Parts: sequence; C-alpha cells; structure tokens
Amino acid sequence: MRTARPLFAALLFLLAPAAFAADLAPPTGKGIVPEGAKLELLFTRTVSINGGLTEGPAVAPDGSIYFTDIPSGRDKGLIMRFDPKTKKTTVFSDDSGKANGLAFDREGRLVACEGADQGGRCVSWWDTKTGKRIKKVDNIGGKKFNAPNDLCFDRAGNLYFTDPRYLGDEPRELEHRAVYRINTGGQVEEITHEVSKPNGIALSPDDKTLYVADHDNGTDKIDPNNPPAKKGPMTIYAFPLGPDGKVAGKRVTLVDFGTEDGCDGMCVDRKGNIYLTARGLKRPGVLVINAKGQEVAFIPTGAADQKEGAPPVGLPSNVEFGIGAESKVLYVTVDKSLYRIPLLVEGLHAHSAAK
Repeated sequence: MRTARPLFAALLFLLAPAAFAADLAPPTGKGIVPEGAKLELLFTRTVSINGGLTEGPAVAPDGSIYFTDIPSGRDKGLIMRFDPKTKKTTVFSDDSGKANGLAFDREGRLVACEGADQGGRCVSWWDTKTGKRIKKVDNIGGKKFNAPNDLCFDRAGNLYFTDPRYLGDEPRELEHRAVYRINTGGQVEEITHEVSKPNGIALSPDDKTLYVADHDNGTDKIDPNNPPAKKGPMTIYAFPLGPDGKVAGKRVTLVDFGTEDGCDGMCVDRKGNIYLTARGLKRPGVLVINAKGQEVAFIPTGAADQKEGAPPVGLPSNVEFGIGAESKVLYVTVDKSLYRIPLLVEGLHAHSAAK
C-alpha cells in the first residue's frame, strides 16, 4: 500500500478544532454524560473525493485516533490519524483498500476491514511505523468475503468481524452475509449468519455476549440480475457465547428501530453499556443502552425530525473510546467529520493492555 505524500498530508492538517455548529438538544444520561458536555469538532474532510463518509475510529497504543474516510466509486479511501496532543489530523494512508472499520490488535498493529466497490474485500494488518500493509485474510474456504465492514477483539485476541455488502458490483462468492472470527491461530470460522445484513459489532466485558447491528437498507447489489431487495431488519441482536467463543443459545433482540434506519458502528464501556450510532432521521445520535436494551443516555449528532428526501445532516457512523488520559472520552465519526465528547465512564478495550 502507498503511504501519503508529505504535500498531500499537509493539506489535511486540522488548523483548529471548532465548536459543534448545529443547534442540537443537550445530551441526556445521568452518570454517563457530564452536565454541559458537548461534541467538539476535530476534523472535516477537505480533499476533493467523491461522496462517502468518515468511519471506523480506533485508538492506537499511543492514544492517537485512526479513522477512515471512505469515498464512493473510483476514488481511493483514506486512513487518517488524529493526535490528541497536537490536535492535528494527518493522512496515514491515501490508499486504504476502501477500509471501513478499524481496530488495534495486541501487538499494536492496525487491523482494517476493507470493503467492496473496488476495495480490497479483506481483513488487513498494517504496520503503523512504516505505513505498509503487512498481511491480509480475504476468504473462507476459498470463497472471497463480500465486504468486511466492522470488527472487534475478545480478551484472548480473537478477531470477530461482519461481512455484509452495501456497495460494489463485484461477483458474490459466499451464500450468506455473516459474522466471522479469525482465531489467534489464523483460522477463519463462521460465527453466525442469523443476521440479514450485519454491520456494527461489539463484545460484552466478560466476552459472553456478542452484539451485532442488523442494518439491512435493501440497497445493495448482491444480485445484479434482480431488483434491489426491500428494506429489512434494523435491529440490535445479542448472541450468547459459550466458552469457545461461539454462539451457544438463541439470539435476543435488544433494540428494534422499526422503519427508521438503525445502528451502524458500536462500542462498549467498562460497565457493559453499549454505544450505538443511530442513523434515523427522526433522532440521529449516539444511543446508549444497557445490556437489557434499555436506554440510559443519548448524545444527539444531528437535528431531530429531518425530512425524507432532503440531504441528511449529522448521521453518526461509528464510536470509540480513547485510552489513558482520554479513557473517558468518546470519539464519534459523523458525516465527513470526527468529533469527541467527555463522559463519566471509561471505555472498554478488552484485548489490549488498556483494559
């Protein structure tokens, strides 16, 4: 993979964080969101690339936040790096393979879910010191993934990831859109395909529950010979896991967004609360629920009751907690920007030394 040219990277420095300009309702959530806390704008795309959105924030061992900027079509995706110490944002890679979700493994390597639409359609590992992609896994049983989307690690270092597809004309090789695991030995295993279109993914603090966002917008090109499928489930499922890390019981629906667009990415705090990026036009924001599916906090990211057909504004895509001094700071990718907000609880990073 090519790394960013110095001049190109310089064009993307963040000059100064700005206050969140939208007229939003204040966050709610006693014990989770401090009184008066607001989203702080850290970065907004400045390069001329087509469409898409920012996605996949992931905290590095040094506390910096890596995130993706995903364009549509032929334009190449970017992996960005925000430094909390300098408040500067630079380009880590100007050819990400259309990477979406990101995470760091126990060895400090950056792991990326590369999607379709002329992307890599694989899970890849990157050396952040050299900026080089060092390996990839792109198939199960010889059949290439649809479009890896989001990922999380358990405490043992096993990698769980979702494989839907939202864009792209690439031929499909797998029967299901499923959740997979790459175990610490490198083997790929299907965990479940009892999800229509799996997107965001997270694990409970004890690794006994797998949370998956079913975000079936019905607009993919899975079968180019047939018309687009109708909109499907917009739900949050909880799957009980056994000691082997595989599904060991019936799934439970924690949230059903109904006809509204549901959750994209998610993360978990140390208390087991789940932070969902809710993309519905009626109430876009970070919806925080407990393990029973009850709302315990809400952080608006866009105006409520936006009209259908108008360009949506303030739709969140993914969330991540910082580490160290920022262990109670939540980073959120929204539209084509990166924000953060201070909270009262610490984030969970189960696979790393920061847990």
